[in-house]
Amino acid sequence: MNDWSPRTLAVAAGRPEGPGEPLNVPIVAASTFDAGADRAYSRENGTPTWEALETAIGALEGGHATAFASGIATLSAVADMLAVGAKVCVPTYSYAGSRGLLAHAQRTGRLVVTEIAPDDTDAWVVAGRGADLLWLESPTNPTLDVIDIETIAAAANGLVAVDNTFATPLGQRPLELGADIVVHSATKLIGGHSDLLLGLTIAADEAIAKDLRDARTRMGATPGALEAWLALRGLRTLPVRLAEQTRTAALLAARLVDHPAITRVRYPGSGMMIAFELPDAETADKVIGSLRLIRAATSLGGVESLVERRAWLAGDAHVPAGLVRFSVGLEDPEDLWTDLASALG
Repeated sequence: MNDWSPRTLAVAAGRPEGPGEPLNVPIVAASTFDAGADRAYSRENGTPTWEALETAIGALEGGHATAFASGIATLSAVADMLAVGAKVCVPTYSYAGSRGLLAHAQRTGRLVVTEIAPDDTDAWVVAGRGADLLWLESPTNPTLDVIDIETIAAAANGLVAVDNTFATPLGQRPLELGADIVVHSATKLIGGHSDLLLGLTIAADEAIAKDLRDARTRMGATPGALEAWLALRGLRTLPVRLAEQTRTAALLAARLVDHPAITRVRYPGSGMMIAFELPDAETADKVIGSLRLIRAATSLGGVESLVERRAWLAGDAHVPAGLVRFSVGLEDPEDLWTDLASALG
């Protein structure tokens, strides 16, 4: 299995083996099991459905995976590993839910949190020498900044965790770049159909993976049986979905660059996320309200195209007012462009 490509691993890893076994792990809707074996209670010992998903994503990222009830639960578990007063660094522009959780930990005296500009690698390197945790995100949400994970991780003395939700393990493998922990909101691209909530951690070291699994047990942040099954099913088609969405995103980004109504396009050159800026909030809201095919909604990574002006959120009030986050779906690229061009005027 180690010599298989990521595309093959997404399809093949985590499947039952042996004569008479099903091709797909079924939904194991059980909270408890007959006594006498290693598995007794699902919150503590997991289920075959969770384990199949963990095996598959672990193979893709190259580490030991644990499934959680949501993406934000993964940060809660990582933070649970830290002592009171631990120093944490987070990108200034990053997922509002993550910064909100860390801000709450700082207000209550649990952690000391510093925000650093995503592209200021020198500042990250300096901060990493004294920080207990560097919480990285690349590309960042919603500004799509790319962080130099390898340089920062090489200089860090504490833990380095990377939110890999936007890139997915098909775009980058942070553990190979020196990170200790990778996290995903599987709600997004891995699930791919806007129908589940689930988070994943993948640790390079088995001891760290055990700490994260223990945190999941203590917090009760366990995934549902259906959600784990849906996430695994979504993972099977991630390579083909992401490839098609990336092709469409690259085409649309190039056209948006040339549109006179757009003041800036943020696109890192790969992936299915685009951010484009309009002169102000009023203009952006008018454009979003004029779209017919592309839906205005929170979240991303599904088969349908979604847009959102992120600065309306309290946690993203510092984001440029006219910035629109665009999650490119699987619709026909020309239909998407027609919708965008008509709304932009």
